[in-house]
Amino acid sequence: MSTLILDRSDLEIRLDGDALALYEAAGRRGTVPIKLLDRVVMQGGVKLDAGVLTKLAEAGIATLLLSKRHSKRIAIVLGPAHNDAGIRLAQSRRVFDTEWCGAWAARQVRAKTRAQIRLLQEAQENRPDQRKPLTDALASLHTVQASLPLAQKGNEADFNPDIASLRGSEGAAARAYFQGLAALFPPALDFTGRNRRPPRDPVNACLSLGYTLLHFDAVRACHMAGLDPLLGFYHRPSFGRESLASDLIEPLRPHLDRQIWQLFRTRALREDQFSRDGNACLLGKAGRGIFYQDYETHAAPVRRMLLRQCRTLARHLKAEGEPLLANEDEEENFA
Repeated sequence: MSTLILDRSDLEIRLDGDALALYEAAGRRGTVPIKLLDRVVMQGGVKLDAGVLTKLAEAGIATLLLSKRHSKRIAIVLGPAHNDAGIRLAQSRRVFDTEWCGAWAARQVRAKTRAQIRLLQEAQENRPDQRKPLTDALASLHTVQASLPLAQKGNEADFNPDIASLRGSEGAAARAYFQGLAALFPPALDFTGRNRRPPRDPVNACLSLGYTLLHFDAVRACHMAGLDPLLGFYHRPSFGRESLASDLIEPLRPHLDRQIWQLFRTRALREDQFSRDGNACLLGKAGRGIFYQDYETHAAPVRRMLLRQCRTLARHLKAEGEPLLANEDEEENFA
């Protein structure tokens, strides 16, 4: 099973039985059997009718729609929803359980900080010329990590971290981490830290696109496991945001950062593959092709882990969320 990337403005997608037929101005380009697909990413001016999206959704294939130039998410189309309401009932109750949410948030922040430390330690071995900024960043990250709450064996029931404090620690870790990460990229890229909406340099343009793809994978994993991606425990529910998906990808962001560092380090991506639109930095079509291919090369284990985490969470929630059934006398009275 694989991902189909459609990123051509002159491309038209039609149904041909149980396959997608791809057409360009010169005529039919080829077909892709739907049964071979897990997900589809469409960017730009791809032409298709609603029947294509309907067919993909019926087959359980998730589709991500991105804007033409800015690679901004427009919509996600998912297949049939999981039918077990008990999982969502328990999930919604847990959103209001401060102890549960605090313990969940602490685990995610600790995992993210560990991943940030591992990346900068790897960079320290490969970039001795940047030892000072990397050493300073690692010192700050270790300080944050040591301050994070950790459940003691046998006292898990009393473990109740404060989420506001965790957010402060995560923010401090992010500032130190991106200062160290910025030292790995050449000055010509003008990468000094994280910025977005719009991203203003080539590295941030790649980070934004990569995080969008990673978030899409997390939404799909939630959907497949019967979880509601909108109901997060660390990222609180907010209008239009899949907060649980945001929770899940936090520890995975440094892994994506490493991929982007390697793309620029090996010169697979170069400055001339980017352009400007006002304050926004845009990754061109040729660069997107390189980026998508690299993302897919590393995506399989990440997707398996996301699905495994979601299924484990759903399994724990399922028993809590079994709806109470009316007894026979109540059913007779209701009838």
